[in-house]
Amino acid sequence: MSVDSAAKRGIPDATVARLPGYLRSLDGFVAQGIGSVSSEELATRSGVSSAKLRKDLSHLGSYGVRGVGYDVGHLRYQISRALGLTQDWPVAIVGMGNLGRALASYGGFAPQGFTVVALLDQDDAVVGQRVGNLVVQPMEVLPTLTEGGRAAIGVIATPTASAQDVADRLVAAGFTSILNFAPGVITVPAGVQVRKVDLATELQILAYHEQRRALPDELRLEVAP
Repeated sequence: MSVDSAAKRGIPDATVARLPGYLRSLDGFVAQGIGSVSSEELATRSGVSSAKLRKDLSHLGSYGVRGVGYDVGHLRYQISRALGLTQDWPVAIVGMGNLGRALASYGGFAPQGFTVVALLDQDDAVVGQRVGNLVVQPMEVLPTLTEGGRAAIGVIATPTASAQDVADRLVAAGFTSILNFAPGVITVPAGVQVRKVDLATELQILAYHEQRRALPDELRLEVAP
C-alpha cells in the first residue's frame, strides 16, 4: 500500500496512538538481532492483545505470514511510513524554562526523525542565550520558521498563563501540529492538530492506583469503578 493510498484510506485514531508502541517494540527486536516475530510476541512486548495487534496492522495492509510471523525490518518500515517517519521533521520549542531546556537538550528526538531547529522565548533576558547547540530567539521570528518547511511542529513548554497566546501565535505563523506540555486546554482552529502531555495528570492517575494497591482487598472492591 502506497503512502498516498494509506493517507486516503486513513487509520483509526486509536490505532495511530498504538503504532509508536509497536515501533518501539520492533526497535527492541532489531537490537536483539531478531528478524521475525509472531503477533503474540509483538503483542506481549507492546502490552496489547494479539487480536488487537493484528487488527491494527491490517490497516497498514500487513497481515504477516502463517507459521513465520512478521518480518521485523519490513514491519518497522511500514509503521514508520504510516507515521510519516521516513522523513525528518523540524521542531520549534517555545518556552525556555526548566522543561523547555530539558526538551531542547534531550538526545532522543533525532534518532526518531525529529530535529529541534529553533528555540524561542518572549523574555528578553533569555533571548540570545545558548541552550545546547541553538541560540534562543525572540517570538517575532515564528513566521519565518514555517517558510520553506524550516519548522513543522511547534512545542509549547510555557506556563499555563502563556499557553493560549503561544498557540495563537504558532497557528498564525502557519504551524498545524502542536505538542502542548502546559497544563490546561488550548483552543485552536479546525485543521490544527494538538497533542497534550500533562505530567501532573499522569502522576495523579498513578497515585490513584498506588492508593488502591495499599487498600485491604475488601475495601478495594468497594471503591472499584
